[in-house]
Amino acid sequence: MKTVIAIIETGADRRFSIYSKDNTLPYGVIGTGDTIASAKEDFMLGYEEIKEYFKETGKEFIEAEFVFRYDIPSFLQEFAFAFTLAGLERITGINQKQLGHYVSGYRKPSAKTIRRMEEGIHSFCDQLRAVRFS
Repeated sequence: MKTVIAIIETGADRRFSIYSKDNTLPYGVIGTGDTIASAKEDFMLGYEEIKEYFKETGKEFIEAEFVFRYDIPSFLQEFAFAFTLAGLERITGINQKQLGHYVSGYRKPSAKTIRRMEEGIHSFCDQLRAVRFS
């Protein structure tokens, strides 16, 4: 089984799209939806349909396991239930107004800002993982 990165993005229409990012597979997979969950469902349905097509036509099918990666607007929307912009500012050091621009799609973060967000969130998760209750 091949591990394949699948990118989750928010479009200008505020819908989500997912696409596989692997040029070595003899097929590509896409999915769309109003929510990330529905886009993932559509994506996996597409994967199963491609798998069935390969079986029907006698072509060799390479099984894939997908690792989902978010663009910043998709992440911020998906985890809005857990992270306020104020909380993310404290975790990442990135100004709330700037984060708001990323959520709305008004601006796109630089590669440096993306790394900063990712490192801040991972550091916060490490802190949470270390919590023990008595």
